[in-house]
Amino acid sequence: MANEASDVQTTPTAEMLVKKLNLAPHPEGGFYSRTYQSKLSIFFGEKKATKRVASTAIYYLLDKDNFSTFHKIKSDETWHHYDGSPLVIHMIDAVGNYSQKILGNPIITGNAEFQITVPASVWFAAELIHQNTHALVGCTVSPGFEFRDFELAKRGALVEQVPELQALITKLIRHSGAESNQLI
Repeated sequence: MANEASDVQTTPTAEMLVKKLNLAPHPEGGFYSRTYQSKLSIFFGEKKATKRVASTAIYYLLDKDNFSTFHKIKSDETWHHYDGSPLVIHMIDAVGNYSQKILGNPIITGNAEFQITVPASVWFAAELIHQNTHALVGCTVSPGFEFRDFELAKRGALVEQVPELQALITKLIRHSGAESNQLI
């Protein structure tokens, strides 16, 4: 007979998830832990000169009033919703076109999607729809993620590119930009 205490279901808190999944602070905000790194390597980029692992995956958690600051990477990144609040994923492409998607459970939140892919080299940020809650997601990157391909947005430069988004950019960048490369 199973131990009754182990059969009790409880809604996990952000603190429980950070501990259980061994999550650490991420430079973009939130917490993460790498869960997978492919044993395969590929070559990509101009003239196929850059070698990377084929794919990587992480758990990523946002909690309370935390957000993922605008940043970009050199690979496609697919976000998968696991638990908690839906997220708004904000995206700005290379020519300044803005779009957003809702990552979450579409059965609960009608306009949400369980998975969203952010194309390579697109500026993006994420925030909780329901403040003072949490969201646990997974992020799969292909070719695999490396911090040398990670760039935090500089507020002034991004506002200059898309001045009509100044309020959103200011809200979702926690630094002015001068110190951004010191975070990694």
